[in-house]
Amino acid sequence: MDTVSMHQALITELPLVDALFDQYAERFGRDQTAYRNHVYRLVNLVALQQPLTEDTLEKLQVAAFFHDAGIWLAGTFNYLSPSARLACHYLHENGRGAWSTEVQDMILDHHKLSACEPGKTALVEAFRRADWIDLSRGLLHFTVPRPALRAVLRRFPNAGFHRRLLTLFLRQMATEPWRPLPMLRR
Repeated sequence: MDTVSMHQALITELPLVDALFDQYAERFGRDQTAYRNHVYRLVNLVALQQPLTEDTLEKLQVAAFFHDAGIWLAGTFNYLSPSARLACHYLHENGRGAWSTEVQDMILDHHKLSACEPGKTALVEAFRRADWIDLSRGLLHFTVPRPALRAVLRRFPNAGFHRRLLTLFLRQMATEPWRPLPMLRR
């Protein structure tokens, strides 16, 4: 299988991700560019941590698209389980049900504060780190070289993604102050 090497160039085209955004454009509304850029940043940040085969890149695209999609597609800030269900449904509908466990792990564990448990794949941990790198806007960078990180952030700007997360957090605080971040895991 071909391996995608990210140490030379950014991944700027993700046909599966783009097709999913086309399918759900109305649901994302004005947040689509912000979330799309977040998804592209995640894929690139994972690729900077490990080589990707064609299958791994496809699996990563599914996980990256759906990982936070429950915010928009299920209408909840407690979105991990709905996002994982949507991804698994997509995989089964498209003949990729064998990937469900790993993609579900990627989605359910991407907000873990600590490293993934033994037994989880390297892709699950790389995805978790990629999301923390993006959430921290590069303050955390793990093994990703700073120049490469800056290139990813330049190519796929924030476009209001973090501002949108802050708005959702404040809304969650107003409605359920005892559960301000229901998606965090230890």
